[in-house]
Amino acid sequence: MWIEYIYRKFANLLKTNRKNIVVSVTNDLVGDNRVHKVCCTLTEMGFEVLLVGRKLPGSLHVKNRQYLTKRFKLIFKSGALFYAEYNFRLLLFLLFTKTDVLLANDLDTLTANFIASKIKRRPLVYDSHEYFTEVPELINRPKIKRIWEWLEKKMVPKIDSAYTVCGSIAEIYRNKYGTDFQVIRNVPKATTFFRNEESKKESEKIVIYQGAINVGRGLEQAILAMKQVAGARLVIAGDGDVKSKLEKLTEREKLTDKVAFTGKIPLDELAALTSRASLGLSIEEDLGLNYRYALPNKLFDYIQARVPVLVSNLPEMAAIVNRYKIGEITTSLEPNVLAAKINSALTDRQKREVWNTNLPEAAKALTWEIEEKKLSEIFLKFL
Repeated sequence: MWIEYIYRKFANLLKTNRKNIVVSVTNDLVGDNRVHKVCCTLTEMGFEVLLVGRKLPGSLHVKNRQYLTKRFKLIFKSGALFYAEYNFRLLLFLLFTKTDVLLANDLDTLTANFIASKIKRRPLVYDSHEYFTEVPELINRPKIKRIWEWLEKKMVPKIDSAYTVCGSIAEIYRNKYGTDFQVIRNVPKATTFFRNEESKKESEKIVIYQGAINVGRGLEQAILAMKQVAGARLVIAGDGDVKSKLEKLTEREKLTDKVAFTGKIPLDELAALTSRASLGLSIEEDLGLNYRYALPNKLFDYIQARVPVLVSNLPEMAAIVNRYKIGEITTSLEPNVLAAKINSALTDRQKREVWNTNLPEAAKALTWEIEEKKLSEIFLKFL
């Protein structure tokens, strides 16, 4: 009994001495795989992690997390009022919550974190998942874009530590603000996916797109391309601003038997679905610098699941495919061209043999277990 008593006292002491870190995002926490991996790594390092986001009417339950979570119920769901309300709520929460380190994910959470870090004199780390001020939603809204650029200019040069998803975006930030951005690629854990080879031999093959269903993801073209693709079904896994528009397009073109929408699904279910696919799509359009230098997590998810890929001819994605020889690159997103690329990727046995030979080596090199070592170096100084 006395041994158990001493053990409990020692465990409580260790827990009490752990550094607290509050991680904030503007999503509902359910499908953000990058942030989930970061939080797990920080927990394993010895931080007491609290992840803060928001809860929407249709949000799924957050389950199986080894760290704490909190979601705000907000009045506004989008637009300027949403960002103002979220950052105000987040600022109040941060001011009255014990924290030793703040981690802001993307520019839309940075304002509250920046103010709280200055008031409480706590270090602030910034994770930029994308080149935020160059997203397609802002390119044609110059007034709104200038506001975000002004905020970025005021805060980013004064951040303690920062990292982003690829070398191209890191270089832009370094040159623009003089802030040293490290590169932490959004690669999955090696154990995330199981290999379901039997399901890939089914008569109807799966072409998968996973991730945000937003403008510029090439999904409209992919749906239309399915008219010319035999023996396969396009599965679009995720949610976003143009999902309903794409669903209507699918119905209008009488493609409901060839295109399926899963909506937002838990990470473990998404991993199982991806492992069944025969081809993964990452076909972003060249709509501004954010997409031009995109290196999406879905690309690495496909690789880890041993799924050959079809990607746009954009520098970061094309570099991965060219280096590891694990799929096709398309120079056009015209439906006819996409259909030909998809058909070739699904049926050309010689190509698929090469890709299937190379995918395990690519998957071995592109894992979170390797990437998180760099992340640990960033946060180690705060312990």
